Amino acid sequence: MQGINQGKCLVEELFHRAGNTLANPQEPLVASREGLSVPLQDPGSFYFLEQLPKPQAQREIFDVASVRRDFPILGQKVHGRPLVWLDNAATTQKPLSVIEAISQFYATDNSNIHRGAHTLAARATDAYEGAREKIRRFINAGSTSEIVYVRGTTEAINLVAQTWGRSVIQPGDEILLSILEHHANIVPWQMLAQEKGAVIRVIPVDENGEILLEEYTRLLGPRTRMVSITQASNGLGTILPVREMIRLARRHNATVLVDGAQSVAHIPVDVQDLDADFFVFSGHKIFAPTGIGVLYGKRELLESMPPWQGGGNMIRDVRFDRTIYNETPAKFEAGTPSIADAVGLGAALDYVRKLGLENIARYEHELTRYATRQLSTIPGLRLIGTAREKVGVLSFVLDGIPNDEVGRLLDREGIAVRTGHHCTQPSLRRFGVEGTVRPSLAFYNTAGEIDRLVDVVRRLRRS
Repeated sequence: MQGINQGKCLVEELFHRAGNTLANPQEPLVASREGLSVPLQDPGSFYFLEQLPKPQAQREIFDVASVRRDFPILGQKVHGRPLVWLDNAATTQKPLSVIEAISQFYATDNSNIHRGAHTLAARATDAYEGAREKIRRFINAGSTSEIVYVRGTTEAINLVAQTWGRSVIQPGDEILLSILEHHANIVPWQMLAQEKGAVIRVIPVDENGEILLEEYTRLLGPRTRMVSITQASNGLGTILPVREMIRLARRHNATVLVDGAQSVAHIPVDVQDLDADFFVFSGHKIFAPTGIGVLYGKRELLESMPPWQGGGNMIRDVRFDRTIYNETPAKFEAGTPSIADAVGLGAALDYVRKLGLENIARYEHELTRYATRQLSTIPGLRLIGTAREKVGVLSFVLDGIPNDEVGRLLDREGIAVRTGHHCTQPSLRRFGVEGTVRPSLAFYNTAGEIDRLVDVVRRLRRS
C-alpha cells in the first residue's frame, strides 16, 4: 500500500503552487504549509513525454482546485453527491471562459461571416478566422489554409474518404486500419472499399493493447494507399507510435490520416513533426462546444481534392453551365458554418495553452498510474487495455456483474462513467468482451475522485 499512497500524494502535489523544490527521488515526503512536497517522477520511456522539458528545481504547476472552479458544472451534486465526471473520453466539460466566449459572440457580434459590409459581419469574420489561426498554432500547421472546419472527427474522416478516397483509391488498393479504431474510422473506409473494390487490412495488437509494429510493417506493401489510425484509443487508452508508423508508411508512398480525437486534449500535437497528411479532431473532446471539429490536411492534398458539399461560401463564381470553386479551406466549408462554436473552440484552445499541455500530460500520466494501481487491487476486476503508453482511459469489467449495473450504481453515487462498447467493438472483441465500464480522466480530476470510484466498485464487488 505504501506505493499506492505515495502515488496518490504525487498526483495531489503536482497541483500545488510554485515554490516547492523538487526533491531527490530517494528523499522522503516532507510536509509543508503548501501540502506534501514529493519528487516529480521521471516520465520514463513514454514516447509522448520524451520531448517535454525535464522538471526544473523550481517550476510553476497549475492548481487543480483553481482549475476546477473554472468549470461550473463540476460544482453540482447528482443524487445528493458531488459530481465526479469520469466520462471525458465521451465529452469534456467546458470552462467558464468558453461559455462566456460563446455568450459574448451571440450578445455582441452575431452575424454571418464573409462578404458583409457592416461592422458586425467584420467582427464575426475576425472571430471566426481568428479561431482558425489559434487552431493552426495549437497543432503547428503550416498555414490556416490547411485548417478546415467540420462538425467533428466523424465528418472529417468521411470528408477525406469521400473526396480524396474516391479520387485516388482503385480496385485492389489496400487501406490499413488498426484494430483499435473507433467505428468512425472504420465504416467510412468500408463504404469506400465496397464502392471501389479496395481491401481493408487490420493492424493487430498484443495482449496489452499495444500495436504490433512488426505485423504492421508486414502489412504495408505496394498496394497500400491509405493508413488511417488513431493516435490514442478511446476504448483502451493505448497511444499508438504514430510518428514511427507514418515513417514506415512513407516507404510505400502511402497517405496517412491520424484520428486525434482522444489525443489532442492530453498530449502535445505537432502535425509537421508527425508528418501526418491528415489530422482530425472534435472540439467537444478538448473542452470546446459540440458540433465543431477540425480537419487538417497538407495544402497540396487539399488543393487536389474535389469539394464534398456544394453551396454558398465554397464557390467563387456560379453559372448554369459551370461553377468555379473557392480555394481551400473555403472549398470544403459549404453553407453557414458553426460560427459561435468555432469561437468557442478558439477559447478552449486558449485555456489549454494557458495551463500548458506539458503540465497536463505529466499530471494525467501520474493520475492514470495511480488509478490503474488502485483499480488493480479490487478482486475480480479486469482492466482491458494495459499498454505502457496510454491516456487516461481505464476500461474494466467486473466478474459476475453486468457493466450497466456497475454504471448505475456509480451514478447513484454521483460518479459518471460510460458503459457499453464505446463504438469500438472490434478492439473489445479482441479481448473477449462485448463492452466495458470506462472511467476516463481529464486534468480536472483528482486522486480523491479516483478513491471514490474505487470505494464504490469495491463495495459493489463485496455485495
